[in-house]
Amino acid sequence: YHLFFQHNPSSTDWGNMTWGHAVSADLLHWQQLPHAIHPYDGGTIYSGSAVLDPSNHLGVGQPGAPTLVAAFTHARTPFGQALAWSQDRGRTWTLYDGGRHIIPNQGIDDGERDPRLLWHAPTRQWVIILWIRRGTARFFTSPNLRDWTHASDFWGEGFFECPDFYELPVQGHPTERRWILSDAPSHYWIGAFDGRSFVPESGPHTGDFGHNFYAAQSWSNAGDRRLQIAWMYRAKFPGMPFNQQMSIPCELTLRPTPRGLRLYRQPIAALNDLRGPGLTLAPRTLASGETWATGLTGELLDLRLDLSLSPGAHCQLLLHEQTLTLDGATLSGLGSTAPFTPENGRLRLRVLIDRASLEVFGHDGAVSYSSCLLPPTLSTEHRLRAVG
Repeated sequence: YHLFFQHNPSSTDWGNMTWGHAVSADLLHWQQLPHAIHPYDGGTIYSGSAVLDPSNHLGVGQPGAPTLVAAFTHARTPFGQALAWSQDRGRTWTLYDGGRHIIPNQGIDDGERDPRLLWHAPTRQWVIILWIRRGTARFFTSPNLRDWTHASDFWGEGFFECPDFYELPVQGHPTERRWILSDAPSHYWIGAFDGRSFVPESGPHTGDFGHNFYAAQSWSNAGDRRLQIAWMYRAKFPGMPFNQQMSIPCELTLRPTPRGLRLYRQPIAALNDLRGPGLTLAPRTLASGETWATGLTGELLDLRLDLSLSPGAHCQLLLHEQTLTLDGATLSGLGSTAPFTPENGRLRLRVLIDRASLEVFGHDGAVSYSSCLLPPTLSTEHRLRAVG
């Protein structure tokens, strides 16, 4: 797996935007490689996407060595979209045609950006989705990755930068499929795509309710598995030689619900291989105002909870002295609130606590809640409190 990230390699402050690059065999253990794409011709390198070009449509490859192609925003005035390519598994990169803009500025917003590149097999063409202004994404098509034609525009209320676009089967109905279009604030629309136009059936919905989840992207070339990672932004790490981080990789599924089709997010199964010894606590009933001292401590936890609330009651999870509140209608804390109601009278949660993050998945991923966590003290006892 290849992960590209936009960052400043010479400072923890904004500027000098460059594509960093890391690779992994399991999405959890990463090796950082030399930077992939550097600023050129007075413009820095903003976000985009990368794909495999197995048929050498770009025309730069050699037999026996599949080509990786990256589409990115060249951020100079006015912004345009360009390509880079690699034939050595992404270890070195070359600007296509010297960094020429394959999609010039559309004249709508100087800051139009973030090309999402993909292969659409039914129509045998390449597609780019580009954010061009708030509320609008523009679709382009190409037979060869070099020559691009404006195909259509999508308008979605509030749609803002960093589009992702992919198709998923409906769980339980494998012949029924839908396309998902998402933006950086984790809004997503569900609909149909014919190779030129995306027609939404529902949306916008919210993919994650946490305070620090942004600009999520998914991996190409993973078959029907849709694996996603997000930038956990707005966090500050005083004294560290880095700023901000990535979320735990998740697998997305599209499921029928009483409200219609919805995305579910769950941590990848490989995360289970990182577990140490486990502990199961016997069921317990808490009276109003009572706190359960669980005996659980530690910086890194994969915590499963199954709760039932009396009418009008709510409870608080105290994790490193940070509070998450469940009231039977919402999950709140760490600067955000998510809708979270019981299923069959129960609230089921999975909570991942890392050294600088807390990610919650409710009801097998129906609710996702990703937040950064910088508590003053680590390894304190984790507790549960009942509140009347």
